[in-house]
Amino acid sequence: MNMAEHREISEAAAAGLRGRLLRDEPMARHVSWRAGGRADRAYVPAGTDDLARFLATLPAAEPVCFVGLGSNLLVRDGGFRGTVVLMHRTHGAIRLEEGRIFADAGAASPKVARFAANHAFEGAEFFAGIPGTVGGALAMNAGCYGAETWEFVDRVRMIERRGACVERIPQDFDIGYRHVALKRGALGADEWFVGAWFRFRPGDGPRARARIKALLARRVASQPLAQPNAGSVFRNPPDGYAARLIEACGLKGHAIGGARISEKHANFIVNPAGRASAADIEQLIAHARAAVKARFGVDLQPEVRIIGEEAARGSRSGKAQP
Repeated sequence: MNMAEHREISEAAAAGLRGRLLRDEPMARHVSWRAGGRADRAYVPAGTDDLARFLATLPAAEPVCFVGLGSNLLVRDGGFRGTVVLMHRTHGAIRLEEGRIFADAGAASPKVARFAANHAFEGAEFFAGIPGTVGGALAMNAGCYGAETWEFVDRVRMIERRGACVERIPQDFDIGYRHVALKRGALGADEWFVGAWFRFRPGDGPRARARIKALLARRVASQPLAQPNAGSVFRNPPDGYAARLIEACGLKGHAIGGARISEKHANFIVNPAGRASAADIEQLIAHARAAVKARFGVDLQPEVRIIGEEAARGSRSGKAQP
């Protein structure tokens, strides 16, 4: 442990916390694009109770962003002027509770699919194709292969900014395609997901495992998983597919800086050599969106979340470290 890490842990301990407090943390380490700037502070909680204590210490105006696997997030090169909570490293429990599956927000979605299959439930197989955490899947109603997260939510556990935990039911939310919002209050500003109970149908475990295997094979065949990416960049428009529109504009393989539209799947932007800046990626998103709008009159809506500030001229963004 170096002196900086010792000081950060000591600072957290002095505040009665058990997690790790990091300062000037390169977010390229925590997003799947492996690009972008630094967060002023990042906290790795030791559990939900520790997270509650940490949130209670923050000033009311402090910007806060919860991050799971960072598979749907881009942090601009100028960084994030606030606090990032890194959920995936510590919150990953999945268990059975009275016929339902409970999963912490930091649990990887594919683990939910496998857990359900191993306990003879069906319906959760699509989670194997979501490259993120349960918290991220809840926040955006993630889905693939004909299913969406909130079809199976029984209730959720959330944590308020002041540190209190509350339980909510689906009727408390406005839910749509890649969209979730509290009917009252501000999701992602005043409350965040820390867990959920899912209701899947009892079924055939071996059949569910076989379907997971088939879905993963399909994903490997159709997506550029060997290169840093953030999954689908754009939501599919009504009665269409974003990838087909982008490909029809001749943009497969088009690059800006170190970022490139994948030749394998046109709705993926990749960072193949690890040299892309967040600005490269954001400019390529804008270019694809403008090209599709000009040719087809379709305004593609980004699925990825972009936060932070643009870099000052001449500055360098943080890159992922080995």
